[in-house]
Amino acid sequence: MSKRSLLSILVTLLLLSTAAAAEVLRINGSTTVNAVVVEAAEILRTKKGMQIEVDTQGGSTGGISALADGRVQIGMISRPVTDEDKTKYPKIQFHPIAIGEDAVAIIVSRDVWDGGVKALTRAQAQQIYESKVKNWKELGGPDQRIVFFNKEPGRGTWEVFVHWLYGDAKKAPSVSFPEVGANEEARTKVASTRGALSQLSSSWVDNKKTFALGIKGDQGQVVRPDPAHIADRSYPLSRTLSVVTNGEPQGAAKVMVDFLLSPEGQALVRKHGYLALADLHGKGKP
Repeated sequence: MSKRSLLSILVTLLLLSTAAAAEVLRINGSTTVNAVVVEAAEILRTKKGMQIEVDTQGGSTGGISALADGRVQIGMISRPVTDEDKTKYPKIQFHPIAIGEDAVAIIVSRDVWDGGVKALTRAQAQQIYESKVKNWKELGGPDQRIVFFNKEPGRGTWEVFVHWLYGDAKKAPSVSFPEVGANEEARTKVASTRGALSQLSSSWVDNKKTFALGIKGDQGQVVRPDPAHIADRSYPLSRTLSVVTNGEPQGAAKVMVDFLLSPEGQALVRKHGYLALADLHGKGKP
């Protein structure tokens, strides 16, 4: 092989390597999944020199929209990809990849918890959502007005909650409660407001200023959002945490997905209070 040919090959390889290093992996979506992905991104930046941008604009629905518009290579979702998503974006081959399991908790402020409200039935939650019940004393709690901080429609947490209430997010009535976005905002609002209630990822409940209510079934049994009930899905607001790509992940997106599914990535899932995939199958630590 001539020196010119060898030099040409080396230059080509250098250009390809530079292009790969310059590729920016853009990710958007669920604030619940974000906690894991942000830390994974930091590790990949350090270990592989990857350029990664992570955002949570619009929650799960925003992540799906950004993926469909080609603005990101990975969407983060804490609710399933729906038939409506597929109809709205018919050219997109949604490929969700589960990374862990979580649950939506119905959380209340300390005064409500200390006042005796420890669980709600689905009917009671509906009555609160539809403003048919406006004071906690109607539910056996303190004489305190219910202050509902509703998750923004489109957020995965909101969609899981209203799907449980009505069987379909489209059937949820229009309400005028103050809205909260990210998990931190929801927790802070409830913690600082008497009579407060909201929907929140169960891993964000601190059991100091915010408390997760159990769900009371028809026979009076109460199921709490604890790891065992989330793992076996007996808690009705359990949900899968996923990242989603357009078709099989490629390039930098595949590197991220592979990392999230690796033992190191699954350890991050547990670190942030979620169940890893192996926990759902009784396999212990991956």
